[in-house]
Amino acid sequence: MAEFDLLAIAADGMGVQRAMLDVAARNVAAAQASTPDHPYPRLVARFAGPASVDPLERAFDPDASDDGDEGTRLTGMTAGGDAADALTEMIAVLDAQRAYEANASVFDVGKRLAERTLDVGRP
Repeated sequence: MAEFDLLAIAADGMGVQRAMLDVAARNVAAAQASTPDHPYPRLVARFAGPASVDPLERAFDPDASDDGDEGTRLTGMTAGGDAADALTEMIAVLDAQRAYEANASVFDVGKRLAERTLDVGRP
């Protein structure tokens, strides 16, 4: 584990939650525009993580990289089957907001940890 992996993981989590908020905003707009005759489907975000390193390779080389493919990324959106409704999306927004705040707290802890690590190395 590199020195700043905690910061990268927390930032990645914040990026995922930002994408979830974007999808929820689109679904709220769709719910407002839908009619009984023309319901809009609820979109669900799909994500892909970084390419994983073979566990056997990791056992023999702790510094094995993930081939530069870092971070979780939005790969697309699929119709969830249900019609978009504002209540479901507001709950999704609250969930994403709480997860974003948790990732921001982890990022803050990682930042303080890095600062203290640097302070230890100073004379």
